[in-house]
Amino acid sequence: MKFVGVTSCPTGIAHTYMAAEALEQAAKDAGHEMEVETQGSAGSNPLPAQTIADADAVIFAHDLEVKDKGRFAGKPTIDVGVKKAISDGPGLIAQAAAMAEEWRADPSKAAAATAAAGAGGGASAAGGLATKVDDGGGVGTKIRQWLMTGVSYMIPFVAAGGILIALSFMLAQAAMGKNGAIEIVNYSLTAEGDLNIANSFNPVSLTSWAALLYVIGSAAFGFLVPILSGFIAFAIADRPGLVPGIVGGFIANTMGAGFLGGLATGFIAGFAARWISRWKVHKGVRGIMPVIVIPLLSTLITGGLFITVLGRPITWLTNQLNDALTNMSGGSAVILGVILGMMMGFDLGGPVNKVAYAFATTGLAAAGTATDAPQLRIMAAVMAAGMVAPLAMALATTLRPKLFTEPERENGKAAWLLGASFISEGAIPFAAADPLRIISSSVVGSAVTGGLAMAFGSTVRAPHGGIWVLPLIGNWLLFVAAIAAGVVVMTAIVVALKQRDHSRIQMEETAEAALV
Repeated sequence: MKFVGVTSCPTGIAHTYMAAEALEQAAKDAGHEMEVETQGSAGSNPLPAQTIADADAVIFAHDLEVKDKGRFAGKPTIDVGVKKAISDGPGLIAQAAAMAEEWRADPSKAAAATAAAGAGGGASAAGGLATKVDDGGGVGTKIRQWLMTGVSYMIPFVAAGGILIALSFMLAQAAMGKNGAIEIVNYSLTAEGDLNIANSFNPVSLTSWAALLYVIGSAAFGFLVPILSGFIAFAIADRPGLVPGIVGGFIANTMGAGFLGGLATGFIAGFAARWISRWKVHKGVRGIMPVIVIPLLSTLITGGLFITVLGRPITWLTNQLNDALTNMSGGSAVILGVILGMMMGFDLGGPVNKVAYAFATTGLAAAGTATDAPQLRIMAAVMAAGMVAPLAMALATTLRPKLFTEPERENGKAAWLLGASFISEGAIPFAAADPLRIISSSVVGSAVTGGLAMAFGSTVRAPHGGIWVLPLIGNWLLFVAAIAAGVVVMTAIVVALKQRDHSRIQMEETAEAALV
């Protein structure tokens, strides 16, 4: 048979591509053909229309809703979360094959599906950006998908801005000494005299390059809250939500409400735009609804409500949270690191892991250009903890290969690179095969690393990258030491648990042989 599929995850970095590879390999092993469209952070290369037309069935493995879903109307479809494809690719292929056979035997099912898509799926089929949330999901699922859609679009801005600012501070310290990072923040495009980088840039000056990187990175950081807000609204209302969401996010940022303000304006804008877009209006007004009426009224509602009612209390709450983080030290900081580490190690890229990751990345917006903000330490703890599980499994399969199957040993080789790159999903094949032992070990090892990273005061501005952003990590030697400690702890627990059961099985086999 011929199958097609689409994979996507909230960050569009790891799960998206691992799921695609797992499905393609499972289809090949079963004697079928499959092409997968990955809708990741690097964009997507849409499947050709003829390929979709020739497909016997479709598999959607996604945490964000599929773009242009109407292209697949009339095809038998398996619809699951992205982790299901990674953990059970063969099972999904078998389901798809069975469903395709069922539809072949009963052509009325295809006709009914096509008719339903024509009645209710026209907007998606018409092209453009599709809404990002499955209408069939529960309220909790929808809220999580709305939030993660905003975070997924925000992360590239965090990466660009954070890395540029980190590089700027490195150059500034080389050019102006240890206080260079403090001095470089005075540069801008609006300053007077030599501090205006547009007027005073000198290509042979390290200070000029540091100032240039700082100004560009700060500009990228300025979009974090508007983009977060805009794409939460987009997830709720599709394109009509973008204008009120982005404008509302800008207002929240201007008032100092931070990412909490962005969350509020994103939801207000999304629901306002969706409400207005569903008005039953005279056909003469329909043409101007999307370009005038919806953006005008939804932006007015969002901005007006936030400025007059919600802005001040949310700004106060944001300031209280920032003050609490700033004053956090000693035991409280370590406890937070332990909790975040446990969350990162619990489901290895799943919802709990993503909550901790989103907390860290959105916190980078509040860190601004400070050189030692607590939010930078939180990001370091989260990144370090997220690297533990795959590295520990790689080490365990290297030290005690006889405790693992041949596929697990092969996965262990790949896990070295995945773990070093901060891709927690590298441990998923192990957790899927042996969840109790691997997840419990991962939680302990990741907690150790998270707590130590916070205790050591390591900092990082990049939201991703692992060892590839090591030069940008503050106290990087201690950062590596924290990772090593967690990896050793997890490896020891995994090996001990597996060795115990391995020894028990050997004893049982010996006893049975003796009886025979």
